[in-house]
Amino acid sequence: MELHTLYNGYIYGDFKVAREQAKHWHFWLPLIAYYSGAYSDEVGCLTLDDLSVEKNILCFNFHTHGKIKPRLVPVHQALINAGFNEYIAFIKSQNQHRLMFDLPAKTGRYSEKVRIWFSGEGERAGYLQKCDIPNVDQLGMKTAISSLRLNFEQQVRIYALQASSKDAFNYLMGFSEYQHDTFNDTTLLNTVIQQLRIINTNLSWQRFITRESH
Repeated sequence: MELHTLYNGYIYGDFKVAREQAKHWHFWLPLIAYYSGAYSDEVGCLTLDDLSVEKNILCFNFHTHGKIKPRLVPVHQALINAGFNEYIAFIKSQNQHRLMFDLPAKTGRYSEKVRIWFSGEGERAGYLQKCDIPNVDQLGMKTAISSLRLNFEQQVRIYALQASSKDAFNYLMGFSEYQHDTFNDTTLLNTVIQQLRIINTNLSWQRFITRESH
């Protein structure tokens, strides 16, 4: 997946493109998915109540996916640098509760709407195509927003094993191989998460909301 191109696309640039209907979730959801390994439905379900501070570390609490286990994932510093705290303050000022409050559910799930926006459908081009990224990879597999979770998995496997903790890897992925419900060493989880590659150091939600049309 051409991550650099994706996170330097027009959503993260200085100008809106023609007929773009910018939503806050367009900016945040791909970022949170990349830095947390969560599925788009899980990110869509996040509420203010799903943010918690453990040992002075801000964490996402993912717990809405039937096939993978609930887990706390520390918030990567790159999200903070992109304006996450300011965005949370904005959500509260709007009396909203869901983090992706402007992402509607389609057929009861958020992932369907995300998939169409991200990967396109039929004649409708998605964000990938608009960034000139093929929506099929070299192996013929469809590139989807869940590809970000595979990237997360590859990175976390390396950093967790470097920290000598297969448990941290299984826990952060929500795998049943980790047999407990909680992970006591939030500091270790944070150490692993903060090593994820930063994909664009210039991202700014404040710039996103003040972009002007081309």
